[in-house]
Amino acid sequence: MMSIIEILRTSLGSLRANVLRSALTMLGIIIGVAAVIAMDALGNGAEANVQSRIASLGTTLLQVFTARVAQGGVAVENPARLTATDADLLRARSTELDEVLPIQDRNDQVVWRRQNTNAQVTGATADFLDVRHYELAAGRFFTPREDSARLRLAVLGADAAANLGFVTPESAVGDTVRVGGEQFEVIGVLKAKGAAFGFGQTDNLVVIPFETGRFRFFGTPYLNSLFVTAASEEAVPQAMVEMTQILRKAHRIRPDRPDDFRIRSSEEFLSTLSETTRTFTLLLAGIASVSLLVGGIGIMNIMLVAVTERTREIGIRKALGASRRVILGQFLAESVVLCIAGGLLGAMVGIGSAVLFRTAMGWTTVVGPASVLIAVLFAGAVGVLFGVWPASRAAGLDPIEALRYE
Repeated sequence: MMSIIEILRTSLGSLRANVLRSALTMLGIIIGVAAVIAMDALGNGAEANVQSRIASLGTTLLQVFTARVAQGGVAVENPARLTATDADLLRARSTELDEVLPIQDRNDQVVWRRQNTNAQVTGATADFLDVRHYELAAGRFFTPREDSARLRLAVLGADAAANLGFVTPESAVGDTVRVGGEQFEVIGVLKAKGAAFGFGQTDNLVVIPFETGRFRFFGTPYLNSLFVTAASEEAVPQAMVEMTQILRKAHRIRPDRPDDFRIRSSEEFLSTLSETTRTFTLLLAGIASVSLLVGGIGIMNIMLVAVTERTREIGIRKALGASRRVILGQFLAESVVLCIAGGLLGAMVGIGSAVLFRTAMGWTTVVGPASVLIAVLFAGAVGVLFGVWPASRAAGLDPIEALRYE
């Protein structure tokens, strides 16, 4: 009886005898495995990008905003609004919060000389940099005293400064811009942060002192939102409970009534986006894996052709004493070797594609070792699955009939 080593040696010899056909047969597996690995790398990269962006917001960041209410199934504006008093109460009564940042904002026209752009004008206190995790590219931020004095000062976001035509952040400092028709002195420019994933504009904004905005620009006591930071990541759940209790009491909400506000954490947003990205990755990998099945069908077809071509060879081998098990093993080994070899080559192509996406196109890609291993093993399983029928057909040939075959 032939050993496994001998079966593999015989199988490799048969494949070498038809190198071009073997290479073309493997092509479907190569493309399938490469597509699965490349799509998984893109999905993992997207998830890693989401995580880094959320981390840049701060893992202890919480946002409070007015909840929408429904009347007759239609969302309408909630008559209960957040105010600066709510911010003061959170600062005074909370034990789990570090900083509280009241925010007023609206989109408005910003003009510098003959350049103009539409940006989000944000009224915020001097804690803005710490709470929102911004850094200055040039200049400085306004102080609490300047905020209380209601001075017309502005700090430009990176995109807002670029859209207005400032060549460098330093060139904007000391100049004046017109925001909503009023003159503001630019005292600083923020470094770029990128997309905020639902937490408002991050780079196309103009930050002005909160008191200036409340009394001289927005003309309303109501806030658009409150940003707060918990003392630590572990304190976030307790901080949300504490904030809920304080605001419900401040808004005089009865126990049987729902909150008229919502609290959202960056971790909650990260979880939602990561789940969406993961689903999208699985969808892409599932679509790509169809190529593996197509490649498996191609291998089955080629193996059936090989059985027909080698009918006399099979008859001779059986006449010389080769058992059904040996014939089955040889043809099955050929199918598996084709798929494993195609899987390994496909893994190399997939990893190379991921690197190419990252270097040439600037996309974030992360190749997971687990995805490479699974793709190669799946390719081997395809070889077994689609090689069993041709191998069984070869092993079941009658030696006398096989020898008569022309």
